[in-house]
Amino acid sequence: MALHVLSSSVQMFIPPAANTVIELFLSSSPHLTMALAFALLALLYLVHRRKVDIYLMDYSCYRPPSSYRLSLSMFRESMVYDKMDPDSIAFQCKILEKSGYSEQTCISPSLACIPKTKALSSALEEAETTMFTAIAGLLQESNIEPKAIDILITNSSVFCPTPSLSAMVVNEFRMRNNVMSFNLSGMGCSAGLVSVSLANDLLRVHRNSLALIVSIEPLSLNWYNGKVPSMLLTNCLFRMGGAAVLMSSRVQDKHRAKYRLKHVVRTTKAQNDQSHGCIYMDVDPENEVGVSISKKVIDVAGDALKTNMASLGPLAFPYREQFMYLFSLICNKLRITRGTGIYTPNFNKAFEHFCIHAGGRAVIEAVRRNLRLRQQDVEASSMTLYRFGNTSSSSIWYELCYIEAKGRMKGGDRVWQIAFGSGFKCNSAVWQCLRDVKPNTATAWKDSIHSYPPQVPHSTFD
Repeated sequence: MALHVLSSSVQMFIPPAANTVIELFLSSSPHLTMALAFALLALLYLVHRRKVDIYLMDYSCYRPPSSYRLSLSMFRESMVYDKMDPDSIAFQCKILEKSGYSEQTCISPSLACIPKTKALSSALEEAETTMFTAIAGLLQESNIEPKAIDILITNSSVFCPTPSLSAMVVNEFRMRNNVMSFNLSGMGCSAGLVSVSLANDLLRVHRNSLALIVSIEPLSLNWYNGKVPSMLLTNCLFRMGGAAVLMSSRVQDKHRAKYRLKHVVRTTKAQNDQSHGCIYMDVDPENEVGVSISKKVIDVAGDALKTNMASLGPLAFPYREQFMYLFSLICNKLRITRGTGIYTPNFNKAFEHFCIHAGGRAVIEAVRRNLRLRQQDVEASSMTLYRFGNTSSSSIWYELCYIEAKGRMKGGDRVWQIAFGSGFKCNSAVWQCLRDVKPNTATAWKDSIHSYPPQVPHSTFD
């Protein structure tokens, strides 16, 4: 009786074509039947435990129209018209002149017009335009129907309306009523990789599924009109942008996918008060709401990156680089060698491409210098900053798009995405390219990639 129940349970998970073979064995001796039952259970366990590959099918970056661009002269004129404090205007113009931005970066129309319009309706319109345009382009390029999406993740740090951004997407594209939707907020510029990490976990549990990630940061309600310098920085740094990303755990997508996810490493330093408070939303003495960015943010980011690399290194670096680092660390601790310092691994041995969050020129340069990268390694990050500005959590996708548009992504190449965010967080994702990626003429860089990198005046980066 027990054998019959066991065999019936096992058959529930076996294709019908195999049932005939099983019946033949069940008619044999009890010992043979028991052996077969345990063998089948072991096989089912191994199949269930097999590694699930997670793929990046494709992605789409929103490209604002040229009418949204914000030149330095327009920036200054709008602040003068709004009767902003002269010292605040001078401070922001000085920051913008040295930001590494071109005259092509864009801002939402409500903030570009004179006078500015800070309204919920404007923020919703900006969010809808960015999200829906990026998603529609991605689904069309991938030939995927909205109802095929199993998991939906949206992220926006500051703007968090009701209904949520994820609900807005479900409504616009008429997705299934059982789609698993998530909306992340308050996680800063690293939220894009937090979303990748969440999608990775969900896709491993819910196998043979598709996940759609949407990363945006609407600016319409975030303009700061006060006088505190640390809060005025956000007016200078952030620009309009967004990205939609399609990930899959479906076996049949292996031959269509662009990349396979190798590693995701997340680091938070929120337990440290200085890290927790270096990027902080607050009110100033005049009761104006703003996001304060501390002068210590570069140091905090460096500390978070160091911790993140300590976890990523053993996963991604060749054994020789790991040995050299460990050997120098031991020698340094035992004071066997003096003055030589700790060995810095050669990151070009582990990765062919780098996508460093375009948080600012100082952030990119600090990472390049500390990791001893070449100028060409940070070209994608610098040019994204120059052309699109800091688009928050979506910036790493503009950078990946730049590498592809240049025709540099080859099969087998590994790309390291690094993002920093409030909290403080440093998150990493490592992807491996599955095939040569042909330059796509319909991307965010479609009409300008041939002119990059431009000859930028040296003073822009001083």
